Amino acid sequence: MEERKELATFAGGCFWCMVSPFEEQPGVYGIVSGYTGGHTENPTYEEVCSETTGHYEAVQITFNPDVMPYEKLLEQYWQQIDPTDPGGQFNDRGQSYRTAIFYHTDEQRRLAEESKQALAESGRFQKEIVTEIRPAAPFYEAEEKHQQYHRKNPFHYNLYKEGSGRARFIRENWKKVKGPEQLRKELTELQYEVTRNNATEPPFDNEYWDNEEDGIYVDIITGEPLFSSLDQYDAGCGWPSFTKPLQRMELEEKLDTSYGMRRIEVRAKTSDSHLGHVFDDGPGPDGARYCINSAALRFIPKEKLSDEGYGQYEKLFK
Repeated sequence: MEERKELATFAGGCFWCMVSPFEEQPGVYGIVSGYTGGHTENPTYEEVCSETTGHYEAVQITFNPDVMPYEKLLEQYWQQIDPTDPGGQFNDRGQSYRTAIFYHTDEQRRLAEESKQALAESGRFQKEIVTEIRPAAPFYEAEEKHQQYHRKNPFHYNLYKEGSGRARFIRENWKKVKGPEQLRKELTELQYEVTRNNATEPPFDNEYWDNEEDGIYVDIITGEPLFSSLDQYDAGCGWPSFTKPLQRMELEEKLDTSYGMRRIEVRAKTSDSHLGHVFDDGPGPDGARYCINSAALRFIPKEKLSDEGYGQYEKLFK
């Protein structure tokens, strides 16, 4: 049976920062950066930035609603923006940087309105939720240099995301990690030492080094999906090993010179947890071996993915 495809269009400020949160989600076929909602045809980046065309910077996502429901895309969208800002987003000011959801069907409109109302009633923000919900308009693809900008210019992209204030806002308002006192209550001593103090658990004596069940591994602190059992293999090292992550943008790699060695440490971006290290002796096409501490992970079997809120990953195991 042919897989269904639908469009979702979101404006969330600078479109450079609105691609990576969606691109590695299951059921997402492609993401295009562009301009929509204005009154001129085929505008250029310079024209849109001049605030004379009425367009918004936006991304248009092609997705399979059977794998990635529109509700999940909405949930991800809200967590990338400041929905209370009527004048733009973070350091980017002006109409072209305002937030908006452009619906393509009546069902999308209904779901968008419900999600906006739920956010308003959640008490997360004291200010009014001002993100607009508008009917989809002609969408004009942006210039090639703006497509997949975070991959073409990762250093500048990361500087921009931090410097603009977006990354800090997301951490403080959407991905706030619990403090040390609360984490000590919720984690085991080993989990705490590994994630917060860069400890290493014993090889061949940890929870997942020889796991053969199907499912995904999530961050023990935040629940962010990190790895899949489909990419796990026995590297003979005594720790869970993976050829690639589920969400590459959720990981950070740093030089680690501890113990007189030069290694590449892997950390979870949202929780700032120590996960393990990545080496270049893996069997995959990229040669990567992500050697990860079990104590930094929580495993969710494929049978429980939907119950735990990760239903979009069920498709991986069919």
